Amino acid sequence: MAGRPAVPASPSADRDRAAPNMVARISQWADDHLRLVRSISTVMAIAGIVLLLRSVRLTSKFVSSSDIPIEFIRKNVKLRGRLRRITENGLEIEHIPITLPIISSWKKEPYGFLLVKLAGVELTETGKVWLQKELKPSQILWFQLLGKENSALFCYLLVNKGKYFSVNLNEEILRRGLGRTVDVPGLNYNSKIYWKIHRNLLKAELTALKKKEGIWKEESKKESYLERLKDSWREIWKKVS
Repeated sequence: MAGRPAVPASPSADRDRAAPNMVARISQWADDHLRLVRSISTVMAIAGIVLLLRSVRLTSKFVSSSDIPIEFIRKNVKLRGRLRRITENGLEIEHIPITLPIISSWKKEPYGFLLVKLAGVELTETGKVWLQKELKPSQILWFQLLGKENSALFCYLLVNKGKYFSVNLNEEILRRGLGRTVDVPGLNYNSKIYWKIHRNLLKAELTALKKKEGIWKEESKKESYLERLKDSWREIWKKVS
């Protein structure tokens, strides 16, 4: 008895068998070239990180206040820098961006300095002398962006003292009676940080006042300060209302 002729396989059945075979071949190739696959994955991951950092400009070196995105100042971002010199106008600081070994080896950084002023502090002449002694050329410090006026940046300055301790120079100057509190230009008075910073600065200044440090040694200055304090808070409440 003659056998029945074979029924040809349908195209869909061929595709169903071909799909697992293709997956098996790709898996086998990946196993055989595991090192290459890992290298490609690593390169893609690094490329993704680089693109992310570049998109938020964390790897960009800022050489003028106009280079800094407005969003950085609005969010009070902290930047790292190297002190070059202290002038009558403020501190000249060279910004140190986040560096990536792959990029920094061939990327040429621009040259320039940022003009940074102590936010909320009016230095006395004695304070300027103290600051010159306290900070050394090429010293690394952090500066938190609070406001901007023309080419000047108004910042909180933080200096590391040891491994786990840092000093806020703005508050330290006021605690020593080497300056007076003033308003921070460009800082939004509706923001939480406005009240936090002014509270901390006034607290530091009152510490010097109680201990009669620096400019607060004379009683007459103490009385004039209390009057000025009342006036400054009246101005703040006017702004808020």
